Amino acid sequence: MSAHWIAVAAAEHVARGRAGGFMQVCHGKAAPLRRIQPGDGVVYYSPTQSFGGKDRLQAFTAIGSVRAGAPYQADMGNGFCPMRRDVAWAQAEDAAIRPLLDRLACTAGKSHWGAAFRFGLLAVSAEDFAVIARAMRADL
Repeated sequence: MSAHWIAVAAAEHVARGRAGGFMQVCHGKAAPLRRIQPGDGVVYYSPTQSFGGKDRLQAFTAIGSVRAGAPYQADMGNGFCPMRRDVAWAQAEDAAIRPLLDRLACTAGKSHWGAAFRFGLLAVSAEDFAVIARAMRADL
C-alpha cells in the first residue's frame, strides 16, 4: 500500500459500502476520491451508528485496499448520484478509537482529537494504519 487514509462515515453507510465493495466520502464528492489511488489502504472511522444520529459509536468499522480503477458515479435514486471507488474490504472487527488515541500520531496529545476527522478524509501514516489494523484484527 502506498498511502493510507481514514475516511469518516456513519456505520450504517459503511456497512452498505462493505456489502457492495465500494467507498464513498464527503457525501459523494469526487475531489476527495481523486486523492486516493489504487493500492492505497483505507479505514473507516464511524462517529455514530446512523447518519445524523446521536447514537455515538466512535469506532473503526471497515478496513481494506483500494482496487484498480478510477472513481465512478452511481445512481442511488432521487437525483443522488455520488462518486465511489471500489475497495477490497478485509475481514476485521470493529475497534473503539478511545483506547488508541494516545497510540495514533494523528490523535496523540490532542484534547480535541475529533477535529481532524471533520473533513471526512484524512491521510495517515503507515504506522497509524498498522495500529488500527491490529486493533481491528484485520486480515490484510
